[in-house]
Amino acid sequence: MCTRILWNTSDHAVLAGRTMDWPESTEPVLTVFPRGLERDGGSLAGETVVGENPLRWTSRFASLVTTVYGAGTADGLNEAGLAAHMLYLDSTDLGPRDPARPGLQVALWIQYLLDSAATVREALDLLDTCQLVPVEMRGFRATVHVALEDSSGDSAIIEYIAGRRQVHHDRSYTIMTNEPAYDEQLRLLREQVRIVQGLGHDEPGSEVPLPGNVNAVDRFQRAAYFSALLPEPAGDRQAVAAILAVTRNASVPFGAPYREGKFRTYNTEYRTVCDLTNGRYFFELSTSPNLLWAELARFDLSPGAPTMTLHPEDIDLVANVSDRFTPSPAPF
Repeated sequence: MCTRILWNTSDHAVLAGRTMDWPESTEPVLTVFPRGLERDGGSLAGETVVGENPLRWTSRFASLVTTVYGAGTADGLNEAGLAAHMLYLDSTDLGPRDPARPGLQVALWIQYLLDSAATVREALDLLDTCQLVPVEMRGFRATVHVALEDSSGDSAIIEYIAGRRQVHHDRSYTIMTNEPAYDEQLRLLREQVRIVQGLGHDEPGSEVPLPGNVNAVDRFQRAAYFSALLPEPAGDRQAVAAILAVTRNASVPFGAPYREGKFRTYNTEYRTVCDLTNGRYFFELSTSPNLLWAELARFDLSPGAPTMTLHPEDIDLVANVSDRFTPSPAPF
């Protein structure tokens, strides 16, 4: 489930595409949060899940995100040019709770980073300020790992394995899927490269034996291959189209073999692209043929401004929908 693809080598824009793959609707809502919001990291959909020493903070930056079940943030970017993406990782283990450390329920993890950091480096520096606390939403355990990138092209992957945090921080870490853990994904990618070269395919071409399944490992390898071949675009429009093409290639289509067990595979619910250079956020619901986008600069982001939301399932929505958002109570 889920794929993240970062394109940080183009001269036009730093772009990050992602798929959200899930067995049911996550009830996505595009949401613009202004600066200056008071947050409670111990609350989940209005219920207290961190009773002792919850993390509380005030948002430093405004953000444009996609929420999940109205209880947290799955994806988005902030006005400073930082983006974050939450992906499922079954082997996540956050370790035992230490009440001496401020607790942050994991569904608000990336919202905390978007609220508080301007760069990947700043976001990583925040990791020691709190302890992540596991939660469940709609019967699903929120076992996740996170990808970060910023407008400079910097990148980081953050995982918690056996209770220990693992951070992969380098602009070369551009692809991310789910299982297995990131170290193993990189090893499998190197093995695939050796197979291709061993068959005499030193140059890219139609005969390269790319894996074609929809599991996380195959999607990782296809995304890495095709994103590395992206030509320099003629402009911003072509750049977004190019990263969307690779993101769609890594999607799980309707009717694809459904897999249970350790490495579960589900259909793609939606795709997004974060344009970190221009502050644009693109959204494509897989049940609709329309591509939407919004621009942070079109909103009032000042403290005290209303939270603005848009439900993307409206079939009449297409192209720039910044003026279709409406004021709403902040969901968290």
